[in-house]
Order: sequence, then C-alpha cells, then structure tokens
Amino acid sequence: MRKLMYVGFVLFFVACDDRGAGPYLGVPKPPEADPEEEAMYRNPVFEPILADPTVVRDPRTGVFYAYGTEDNWGDGAGSRIVPVVSSENLTSWTLVGQAFSTKPNWKNSGNIWAPDVVYTDGRYVMYYSYSTWGDANPGVGVATADQPSGPFTDQGKLFTSNEINVPNSIDPHFFEEGGHRYLFWGSFSNAATQGTYVVDLSDDGLSIPDLSQKTKIAAGDFEAVMIHKREDYYYFFGSKGSCCDGANSQYRVLVARSTNLKGPYLDRDGHDITERGRGTLLLQGSDIFAGPGHNSRIITDDEGTDWMLYHGIDRAQGTVPGGATRRPLMLDKIEWRDGWPLIGGAIPSATRTKAPVFN
Repeated sequence: MRKLMYVGFVLFFVACDDRGAGPYLGVPKPPEADPEEEAMYRNPVFEPILADPTVVRDPRTGVFYAYGTEDNWGDGAGSRIVPVVSSENLTSWTLVGQAFSTKPNWKNSGNIWAPDVVYTDGRYVMYYSYSTWGDANPGVGVATADQPSGPFTDQGKLFTSNEINVPNSIDPHFFEEGGHRYLFWGSFSNAATQGTYVVDLSDDGLSIPDLSQKTKIAAGDFEAVMIHKREDYYYFFGSKGSCCDGANSQYRVLVARSTNLKGPYLDRDGHDITERGRGTLLLQGSDIFAGPGHNSRIITDDEGTDWMLYHGIDRAQGTVPGGATRRPLMLDKIEWRDGWPLIGGAIPSATRTKAPVFN
C-alpha cells in the first residue's frame, strides 16, 4: 500500500511540475521556434556550384528557380546542362535537375553558359551562351519551357560572334520595357569591336530583326551585364577580372548608371564605361570568399529590401574533384545611398545575417 501511495505521489508531482512537462507525462515540451533563428542565413546558400546564376519567380506558386552555367560538380553525376535549383525564400535551395536533356545542335561543340531566364507571355524563356574556353566564334541561343523546372525546348541560334561582329559574344541578358524587348550581351576582349552591347529583339523575343542595329554600352573589360531600372535611372551591373582561378580568382562587380536604357552609362565619378578601367565598385573578394561576381537580377522581398544572388568561391575550397572551380551560390542585401547601390563592406557576408522576408 505504501508503495502504491509513493508511486501516486511521484506521478502527481510530475504532472504538476511546470518546468517543461508536455501534455503527456514525462515528455518535455518541444522548444519553441525562435523567429530570429528562422529568419537568419549564412553564405553560401547553395553548394557546390551554381555559377553565373539567374533567378525567376514562378507567378503561379511564388517559388523561386535559379539556373547556372553547365558544370561538372565532381560528384560523379557528370556535367549538368544548366542545373536548376528551387527555393521559397532565396536561402534554402533544392536541386531540381537540369534545364536541357541534350545540348542544342546549332553548334558543333561547346557548353551552355550563363543562362538568363525570364517569365514572359505565359512561358519561360532562356537566353544562353554556347561556348568553350577560347572559342573563336561563340554565340547566343534561346529556348522556351512551359514550366520553370523545364525541360526547355531549344528555339535555335540568335547569332554567333562572327555574325554580329562582337568578339566573345556570351552572357546574354533580357530587358523589357514599354512593350519593347532588348538583349544585352558581351564579354572580355581586346579586339577593336570589343565590349558589351544591346540590340532590339523581335516582338516575341525569339529573334533579332537587324543584327547591325546594336549599341555599345561598356568596354571589353566587363562581362556578365545586368540592367536594373530604379526610379529615374537604369543601372548597369557588370563583372571584371578572372572568374575561374579557384581561390585566386579576381572577379568583382562594378556599377554605372544612365538616364537612357542604351546609355551612356557613367560611373560615380562621371566616367563613361565604354572606356576601359571605369565603373564603381560594388562587390569584391574578401579573406574568406574570392571572386564574387556574375550577379542575378535584383529581387525585392516583401519588406521592400533588395537582394542579389551571385557566385563566389570559398578560399578554403577553391575547386571540386576533377579541378573545376567551386563556385557556390551567394546572397547579399543591397542598400541604396545617394542613388547608388551598396553591399556592406563591398564584400560577401560571411556571418549569420537577417534573411529575406517572403510572406
């Protein structure tokens, strides 16, 4: 009898103890979620590689999709022809697959680099580069898909470098305004016709009516153009330096702005970026991350904060097995001061940081 009374007393004490007892005796309450913990992130946001990223949000689901340059991640899966990842918040990404099952056939050899994906006319349109290292005649093509995850169906070539008379014609970027569609592109070169250019696209965005009607907007020490419209200005974002030398990469992002879409684009000192050596620094390497660059479009979260995705390189892990430069996906907040974009310290964030807010 005493034993039963003792057991009953212990059970009563446990049941009445408010130091964490749950609805069932002896089961601690799960710790309450810390909203600050849930709202934080740390770079990189996807590994091992998502180089030259572009990002688009599915208007039907609100899910973000990011796409990157064809690369071999050194994981035994071979070369992924435009890897595709998805996220609901820009900080946690999941591999979906690859945009193409086979490469477009309008070029005999090469890889699919630096895609730019947009949602327009109820479909997804991808502008892509087709090139190899040192390619004498790379080009730009276009593909379409009904779903952001693909598969993308190739719609063919827009032009090659020889056809449009712009050396190293890669890194396409689509821009639309007032019912008009434009393609920006270009990359590193010292040739007389070097530079980043813009040309008018057809109404459906799948062809170029006149290859000769192009306008140069930046010199050939830039690549990876991205144009962002904010208030009265068009902002040019471009990358300079070596993208792919592992921990020794010197990639960095510079900006300029113009009141006209087709330029001239001037840096903060008033210099036209069609001259080499111009541009205002936005982002460069740090002791932790090398070679940040080739940024995506700017994404504004539900609190009105602007964010930019780009690739960077962890200096402690500069390459993947097989030797390719390990370029994971990075994310940082953009602030605006006196009409110019800024990233804190002009270097990639490396500590836990407040994440974008999407309701």
